[in-house]
Amino acid sequence: MKLARFSHRGAARWGLVAQDRVIPLDAVWPTLAQGLAQSPAALQAAAEQQGQRALHANEVQWLPVAESGSKILCVGLNYGRHVLEGGRDLPSHPSLFLRHLDSFVGHEQDIIRPACSTQFDFEGELAVVIGREGRHIPAERAMDHVAGYTCMGENSVRDFQKHTAQVTAGKNFDRSGALGPWIVTRDEAGAPEAMTLQTRLNGEVMQSAPVSDLIFPIPALIAYISTFTTLRAGDVIATGTPEGIGLRRTPPLFMKAGDVLEIDISGLGVLRSTVADEPTA
Repeated sequence: MKLARFSHRGAARWGLVAQDRVIPLDAVWPTLAQGLAQSPAALQAAAEQQGQRALHANEVQWLPVAESGSKILCVGLNYGRHVLEGGRDLPSHPSLFLRHLDSFVGHEQDIIRPACSTQFDFEGELAVVIGREGRHIPAERAMDHVAGYTCMGENSVRDFQKHTAQVTAGKNFDRSGALGPWIVTRDEAGAPEAMTLQTRLNGEVMQSAPVSDLIFPIPALIAYISTFTTLRAGDVIATGTPEGIGLRRTPPLFMKAGDVLEIDISGLGVLRSTVADEPTA
């Protein structure tokens, strides 16, 4: 099933997406994190009970599928050919950084190219959403902690990313990334190893790779991350971007106002964003 966050009449809510309808479930479980901790059977039963409250999809504005308080952990350099296109050695451990929620928008919302840079680059990624709390999770049991998967436009402001060895600035500009449209639960999404990720800019394929190409697969990432922090329902792990980023093209290709970015992952759907310039005073 598909679970989404959305805004309706100015209120942030969450619910189950069924074709062109959204069934709010926040009256049953106030937060998405609480819902993610439920079984698919419990979610389906609640949706049937709340079905009369369904909204049409065109009545809502999609929000990023993470909530305030959720950790958003991103993995860099996790596809072999992406490592090689940057002239680096293969990593021995996952490279991690954090993003805050303000740096993301939902599906069909504008992503913002900051006024201080022209190096706004695209990065499509598969993101894993946690549904069960855990610490020191062994890799062989890691998938039991996964609620589902979603698409991420992780995107980067490259010059700010490279100001120092720490990438935080270039990865956290307000509304520079996108997350959604929804979370597809693990029982419906299928094995991530069978998924294919494609990033399109204005309809042209920029990135395309099977998720099976990950250097550190999802169980290894969960095991490593849970060594140093408790993973809780609603936390998000972005698994990395494949080769084909704009920075490494000849000449470099960066996003500009009016461009349309699509992250398409098989079994999950398409996350679509339009680029807009940051308003200036």
